[in-house]
This record gives sequence, C-alpha cells and structure tokens, in this order.
Amino acid sequence: MKHECTYCGCDIERHDPVFVNEGANQRDNQTGQFCNYGCLAAYFEREELAIGTTCELP
Repeated sequence: MKHECTYCGCDIERHDPVFVNEGANQRDNQTGQFCNYGCLAAYFEREELAIGTTCELP
C-alpha cells in the first residue's frame, strides 16, 4: 500500500497517520490508512459505514 490517505489521497507521512486493520492487528491485514482521525471520520461518513450499526448497551 502506498503512502496515500484512503480518503483524501494526501501523503500520510506528513501527518499523524491512523491505520485500519481487519481482524488481527497485523500489517498484512491493513484495509485503510488515513492522514488523521478527521480523514477517518469523513471517510466513514462518505461511505455511510455507520448506518445501521449500533453498540449494545447494558
């Protein structure tokens, strides 16, 4: 995976990057990389990834 933000395409090395893994926390499970939490949050909103999901409350 290159050093481009999954959301905006900027060089993540110039920022405080956030990496998203699917499953175990291993480099080969990486599914996304973002400049920071702002790009991660914007990506979730654009892709509508939180629609229909909830946390269970006790």
